[in-house]
Amino acid sequence: MSDARTGGTHAYTVRVAEDPADREACFAVRKEVFVREQGVPEDLEYDAYDAGAVHVLAIREDGVPLGAGRLLYGPEVAGEKTGGDPSVGSLGRLAVTREARGLGVGVALVRAIEEAARARGLAAVDLHAQTQALGFYERLGYEAYGPEDIEAGIPHRSMRRSL
Repeated sequence: MSDARTGGTHAYTVRVAEDPADREACFAVRKEVFVREQGVPEDLEYDAYDAGAVHVLAIREDGVPLGAGRLLYGPEVAGEKTGGDPSVGSLGRLAVTREARGLGVGVALVRAIEEAARARGLAAVDLHAQTQALGFYERLGYEAYGPEDIEAGIPHRSMRRSL
């Protein structure tokens, strides 16, 4: 999957991170946004799920990474991340660099993750959104459910969208 888009003065591509360099670019975006900007401890940001996740990268035409996200799916994540339902994937770690916010990068990443979920036969996608991002996900068709909780010191809420 590769999708070319234009944001600001640069074009960017959204693609599944197939090689180690792309995966490292995804991790660099996450470190910039979650660890440096939001103060999430680095040991909480990276987890055992990263190894089996489908990582998606938004990268500018000049090679600068703009955003990243991941899809978790399968029986190994169905219990904890999707309420026990193996037909539901888990969208997570969606991050867009400060310079790329407002350019449609987040929307493009969510849609690419949903496409990856469909390609794997999943029926829905769950996510655990920071409460300040609920409106963003609602505009993309996600519905909140369950109580608000705290993750890494930040209020979150569960959301789901059928595919």
